Amino acid sequence: MPKLIVSIDDVVIKEVQLTKDRTSLGRRPYNDIVIDNLAVSGEHAVFQMSGNDVNLEDLNSTNGTYVNGKAVKKQLLQNTDTVEIGKYKIKYINEAANAGFDKTMLFKPGTAGLVSPAAFVPPVPPSVPTNSGFAPVEVLRTASIKVLSGAAAGREVALVKVVTTIGKPGVAVAAITRRPHGFVVAHVEGSDKPSLNGAPISAEAVALKNGDMLELAGTKMQFVQH
Repeated sequence: MPKLIVSIDDVVIKEVQLTKDRTSLGRRPYNDIVIDNLAVSGEHAVFQMSGNDVNLEDLNSTNGTYVNGKAVKKQLLQNTDTVEIGKYKIKYINEAANAGFDKTMLFKPGTAGLVSPAAFVPPVPPSVPTNSGFAPVEVLRTASIKVLSGAAAGREVALVKVVTTIGKPGVAVAAITRRPHGFVVAHVEGSDKPSLNGAPISAEAVALKNGDMLELAGTKMQFVQH
């Protein structure tokens, strides 16, 4: 099934499976894929699926839609094409076209499902233990976010996904991304910038260390590696 992997500044913020004949993208909340950014038009583009083929069509957007660096109005997408809208990059993955996959894409044994959108990493040697249920993508200790203040104080959220978003939409949202050698955090949206150990976090990913203190929208949290 075709998939879109949305990222900004190399930080993956969402994955979208294309399950409908028509999937709309834009700034307005009624779109199937909502990107709340002024560079994105209210109704920016649409992905139209026919069988295993997906056509991308720009809906006369203000800033245009680009595929692999070239402006397009309508184009049939090929596996691993990169759609660019403003600062956002959308990687198109068509699992039906395995022959075109990147050599470093890794798959869960026995399925055609992509394990990790950030799997642009070499496989680890067979001698290295792997995480249960996953292809040998990376070697990491488990990690979690522990909430220290607010209504959810005491709650601990395990970072088991490739990307975990935390915070309050529209106020302050950060994304914690699992990478080959650890975890990174970046500011995704909201006027209230989150902070890491008292320093504001920008859209540029910052590495996390055990015990680091995060604060989002007045809520204090701690990054814990086990």
